Amino acid sequence: MGGYTYIMTNKAFGVLYVGVTADIARIQAHREGRGSAFARKWGCTRLVYIEPHERIEDAIVREKRLKDWDRVWKCRLIVEANPNWDDLWETINN
Repeated sequence: MGGYTYIMTNKAFGVLYVGVTADIARIQAHREGRGSAFARKWGCTRLVYIEPHERIEDAIVREKRLKDWDRVWKCRLIVEANPNWDDLWETINN
């Protein structure tokens, strides 16, 4: 079973939330304020980065590594993949 590692934010260069899921619909839960308490508290509803993985175990390992990264590194990762910090949800949900 595959999985996804993703980063949500409340605005460009705002609060970052790193997550992992086997079910892409989990991201919709964050957008509706039903995700993690941290994401809900800080209004992290914008999907700005996502990585698909063939195995959920690989997604989990990647999530743990990203959480250990410095904030600057995470922002650089996002900017390289999504320079305008666009909300990617509409792109992947269609």
